[in-house]
Amino acid sequence: MKKDIKKTIKTELSFLPIGAIAQSLGVHQRTLRIYDKEGILSPKRTEGNRRYYSLDDFEKAKAIQFLTKNLALNLSGVKLILAFLEKLKIKPEDYIEYIEKIAKSANINLEMQKLNIEKTSKRGRPKANQDKI
Repeated sequence: MKKDIKKTIKTELSFLPIGAIAQSLGVHQRTLRIYDKEGILSPKRTEGNRRYYSLDDFEKAKAIQFLTKNLALNLSGVKLILAFLEKLKIKPEDYIEYIEKIAKSANINLEMQKLNIEKTSKRGRPKANQDKI
């Protein structure tokens, strides 16, 4: 009888350097450092103070990117949602799927998400070229 491979992999072990995570996510390393500073994503540190991420951290970072890019949430909103997900004991690999289900049940569809993203810039401020009312 085969063992379930997911049960044998320890996803909480930290071994991925910040550069690998940043490149995989398509973000700057500074973005990950900001997440660490804000307490949203807390990688393990070596004795030399280098950040090393686990597979769980990587999945959590993907969820953070989804929340900020697709749902246009700020980091306070992200922090709140991640706290709920952890409280509900949702596995990091299931975060995005769970968030999508909740968004759908709250009638937050793809069109609304796109509209929300168009209204705000990367920093959450109205775009400069937007007509003022």
